[in-house]
Amino acid sequence: MLAIVSHFILWIAGAGLVAMTAFIGFQVWGRFVMNDTPTWTETSSILLMGWFIFLGAAVGIREGNHLSFDVLLYVLPQRVVKICHSISDFIVIAFGAGMIGYGGQLAATTWATTIPNLGFSGAVSFFSLIFGGVLMILFSIERLLRRAVGLHTARFGDEAEEE
Repeated sequence: MLAIVSHFILWIAGAGLVAMTAFIGFQVWGRFVMNDTPTWTETSSILLMGWFIFLGAAVGIREGNHLSFDVLLYVLPQRVVKICHSISDFIVIAFGAGMIGYGGQLAATTWATTIPNLGFSGAVSFFSLIFGGVLMILFSIERLLRRAVGLHTARFGDEAEEE
């Protein structure tokens, strides 16, 4: 089930990247061809960038695509390596919780403000941080549970495919 969610999230992040590129292209075209810069494109692009960065980071955690310093892990027994991987997942859970907590505080603080050119609440700027934190926690818990029952969890550089 989470594989489907992850795949869907990755498509959303990719669509955000394409939309941001189109908005910036439209901004350049408006500025240099039409001599009338659209005011909403830069702010929208920054908001979209937050979304595709945090969504992509969460998917990267699920798929084990983040870089890590694994030199020590090559000489440790496999059981200790799994413990180290689990510690890493717990750290990611703590980081995701921080994203949710501090992102929530930032959203609450900026709720009454308005983003110029868009008319949205300033809190919208931090929704991607909060949602990304939720996904990071969810995917890290999945990795911990898979490891606990003996299933493979992908790591950066692994050749094995997910079952």
